[in-house]
Amino acid sequence: METGNIVVSLLAGGSAGVCVDLTLFPLDTLKTRLQSASGFRAAGGFRGVYSGILSAGVGSFPTGAAFFMTYEAIKTMLGSSPPAHMTAASVGEVVACVIRVPVEVVKQRAQAFSEMSTRRAFVFTLQQEGILGFYRGFKCTAAREVPFSLVQFPLWEFFKKYWSGRQGRAVDPWQGAVCGAFAGGFSAALTTPLDVAKTRIMLAKAQTNTAVGNVLPVIVNVYKTQGVPGLFAGILPRVLWISFGGFIFLGSYQKIWQLLQIPTSRNSTSTDITSGVGPQ
Repeated sequence: METGNIVVSLLAGGSAGVCVDLTLFPLDTLKTRLQSASGFRAAGGFRGVYSGILSAGVGSFPTGAAFFMTYEAIKTMLGSSPPAHMTAASVGEVVACVIRVPVEVVKQRAQAFSEMSTRRAFVFTLQQEGILGFYRGFKCTAAREVPFSLVQFPLWEFFKKYWSGRQGRAVDPWQGAVCGAFAGGFSAALTTPLDVAKTRIMLAKAQTNTAVGNVLPVIVNVYKTQGVPGLFAGILPRVLWISFGGFIFLGSYQKIWQLLQIPTSRNSTSTDITSGVGPQ
């Protein structure tokens, strides 16, 4: 991968992540509160929907940059086939989780506990659990991101191919973004139980069974106590968030590529990019 494209991937991916996370932050807050074990109203309801936005603002750029640098590098090595896209996206998501998970822990605690500001959530986590506390939920976040990418990318490629066949030419960038929005929305709905488990694990009190971070027991417990509706809590804001986010993310990424006036490589075109990096 050329040095110029590495820099562009870093800048474009990071900037696109910031655009998505800050624009759609209120939807993310509502989703977190709907998934909270304490219930929507107790977690804050519709009040203070920008609680925790500082952590999102700080973490969005490096998270997006980490994903796109990894994604582009692997895709350059493997080619532009659907399996290559799936592999590149999956590895990119895991790498991005190294940055995303600490940000998510602080952000979600500020969103769900009205008495906590971003700073207090950070200090509380550090004092109570140390550095490892910021990585509570790493396993379940990765377990959510990888299936999400494996569902999203084949769908996105199928939608683009179908639209291209209908109009007799390759899809335009905005059309690829629309395809990404639909693929992302479907993938978001399908993986909502994993997202619920992630939220419960990150918000749980230290030293509890939930805080251990095992996904399956959390999902089973949610099902036993709240049934299927509990497993799909927050599905509407999650689907809207990721659908809109996918469109904004793709549009922002391509626009920044154009502004920087550095063409993508043969196997790394801006219309071949989509991801759950921003909103998930």
